[in-house]
Amino acid sequence: MPHNNCYLPKDQFNYINMRVVLNNSCLVQPVEPTRNGPMSLTEFDQTGVLTHIPTVYFYRPSGTWLAQKDTIFTTLRTSLSRILVHFYPLAGRLRWLDGAHLVLECNGKGVQLIEAETDADLDILGDFTPSPHFHHLIHPINYKAPIEEIPLVIVQLTKFKCGGIALSYSISHAVVDGQSALHFIFEWANLARGDSLGNAPFLDRKLLRAGDPPSAQPCFEHKQFDPPPLLIGQSNCERERKKETTVAMLKLTKIQVEMLKNEANKTRPFNYGDRVFTRYEAIAAHIWRCACRARGHIYEQPTGLAICLDIRNRVQPPLPQKYFGNAIVDVVATGCSGDLVTRPSGYAASRIREAINKVSSEFVYSTLDYLKNLKDLSRLQDIHAMKANQGPFYGNPNLGVISWMELPLYGLDFGWGKEIFMGPGTHDCDGDSLILPGLDGDGFMVVALCLQAGCIEDFKRLFYEDI
Repeated sequence: MPHNNCYLPKDQFNYINMRVVLNNSCLVQPVEPTRNGPMSLTEFDQTGVLTHIPTVYFYRPSGTWLAQKDTIFTTLRTSLSRILVHFYPLAGRLRWLDGAHLVLECNGKGVQLIEAETDADLDILGDFTPSPHFHHLIHPINYKAPIEEIPLVIVQLTKFKCGGIALSYSISHAVVDGQSALHFIFEWANLARGDSLGNAPFLDRKLLRAGDPPSAQPCFEHKQFDPPPLLIGQSNCERERKKETTVAMLKLTKIQVEMLKNEANKTRPFNYGDRVFTRYEAIAAHIWRCACRARGHIYEQPTGLAICLDIRNRVQPPLPQKYFGNAIVDVVATGCSGDLVTRPSGYAASRIREAINKVSSEFVYSTLDYLKNLKDLSRLQDIHAMKANQGPFYGNPNLGVISWMELPLYGLDFGWGKEIFMGPGTHDCDGDSLILPGLDGDGFMVVALCLQAGCIEDFKRLFYEDI
């Protein structure tokens, strides 16, 4: 099938030292008839950026893979058409409703599956730190195209000269969160290996909905939707957004993680009792403090740290674990840079804990009511980021520290063995960071962080000096 106008021209797909050729591209539809018609999205589906979230899995050649290499694309396409029978919303398209709200049209138009090859070896990617080379492995999306023409899932298989492969998945964040996206790709792998479906997705989103009518006066303040702090003396973030950024992948051993956690708990406020800070709170506090110092903030600089929380077990009654959609709430920890860097790490961790503690079942449903009362949810969506194919701007003086620590990231086997590495795809927005568990499950963590190029070396030095 020829490329439609959702995709950028092929000649924009070449970079120095790595040339990728696209050999095949098709829309894969469910192999059996599925439900047709509109599916309502929750308010939580409609408050983030409308971009696709990319991840990449890498595999080295093996005897099994070499025996299957000529049929791998067919295997992926056939198993994808089967799994879409169960995950049929992903074969649909988004549509604007009065320009203010989104609806998901379950129309079976399909998922984009692309086959590519490169004359480079996997070794060109070094330790797999996200780099411009990753742009070869993730098919670009033209967000200027009408939204109803853009597939919700785009998968690219790239074959390397050495026999290694990369599988990238770009999945619409307006439709699913990380937990649901991983559920989909792991069930797909099950079918590709010849296994049966493990757990069907729970597709009814009515469990997460505002009151009808929603409460006119939500019982909480919802400042997480306020604009984030700006640098003192600046009236907008455009100057900071334009600055060059770079990415660092920083490893923390199990011992270093425990040291950060112990230090935060040694200095936690007296009113926290026996409930110790978690690994996430301790690591995020450390990242926040180092970023404030590396960015050279003055003492009075306000700063925010965005936190994304899975609410499946935070609401009452709990959501089904295989709830398929966005079951996440964003909150923001705030502080003064001077306080964060001069006071013990337990102070920064306590600011993060206070933001997390707000997210009760009552807070979640109050947030839904608050959003339901807004006439136009599109104002909460970063349309500029969507059209520019950028992530959310958590840049200077702010950060976003997203935890993938509890997600089932590893062991994705389509029949040729497990990955040698997985990680985020393009990752080039200032202040955007992830905490991932190490591949070997031995307790070490990886911080994938993007900062302005002028700050990154100071950040890396401080990151290890302060442990």
